[in-house]
Amino acid sequence: MSALSGNWRDAIDDVDAALIDGYQSGFPIEERPFDRVGADLGIDESAAVDRVRALREAGIARRFGAVLNPPVIGSSTLAAIQAPADRFDEIAAIVNEYRQVNHNYARDHEWNMWFVVTAGSREARDEILAEIETRTGCDVLNLPMLTDYYIDLEFPVVNADRFARESLEAGTDSSATRISEAATGDLSALEADLLLEIQDGFPLSATPYRDIAAELDAAVEDVLAAVERLLATGCIKRIGCVINHVATGFDANCMVVWDVPDEDLDAWGERAGGLPYVTLCYHRPRRPEQDWPYNLFTMIHGRDPDAVDEKIDELAADYLPVDHERLYSTETLKQTGARYDALLGT
Repeated sequence: MSALSGNWRDAIDDVDAALIDGYQSGFPIEERPFDRVGADLGIDESAAVDRVRALREAGIARRFGAVLNPPVIGSSTLAAIQAPADRFDEIAAIVNEYRQVNHNYARDHEWNMWFVVTAGSREARDEILAEIETRTGCDVLNLPMLTDYYIDLEFPVVNADRFARESLEAGTDSSATRISEAATGDLSALEADLLLEIQDGFPLSATPYRDIAAELDAAVEDVLAAVERLLATGCIKRIGCVINHVATGFDANCMVVWDVPDEDLDAWGERAGGLPYVTLCYHRPRRPEQDWPYNLFTMIHGRDPDAVDEKIDELAADYLPVDHERLYSTETLKQTGARYDALLGT
């Protein structure tokens, strides 16, 4: 067993640790992928499958499979509601009913409920937002991503880091990438069906791609080629263990919103997104008609609230010297992968 401390760490050994931190991405795309994973970890194929299953059942991994990229595949947005305290649970239940709502968090702010809506088209997305407004009687703050500077929740967790990537020194590629609200991913019919099939995770067997192919009535070679293409085009961000960061202690998570001069947005967004402790950095629109002046969003994940606050202070002093607000998450109301009812395939 590993000498690592903490309740969740006491339940894992060094092989589990290597699997958790080494296979958040890079899962092999071949007929018997766990054979190679097992060889890398010094265990056999069936033991590799069993260990991934055990990590999922323990809640350390939320799921195993592909992390989809909604801005490339279809249309998604970050939305917020000012939910009255006496109706908070009722409104959360309404929002969470929607399959297309894949994240929902309570945050310490007057806009106190923040959720992500993902759909196959902008029209479908906006229809859901309109329904939520009607059913809750609350205005919805609609903040689609316009520019991606850096988005990646892959970071080592089997450590004593106080905030994400504390033990890493390298920066990240934070080049500005424009996002279309009308993306469809230019999917083939097979690719569209494949994304729908894997959106809740891969089958946990020695032959997950063969199992997926059987469900799609397709040749496994065609499925493997389609997965390769979807990775290359960015529709799939990565394949591996999707870690439950809260379960691994990273529960001091703060979204910070910044009022950056428009002429400085790309330069400052790329600079902030390149910092190793910034896990998310992107541009979303201002909504002055709803008293929302902020256009740059950053996220820092941490185990220690004081350490996270120190990094935010550093951001404000050295990189983003503008008005900002800190929106700490106070409760996870819903958290799944992106989920679609339909996708456009040619």
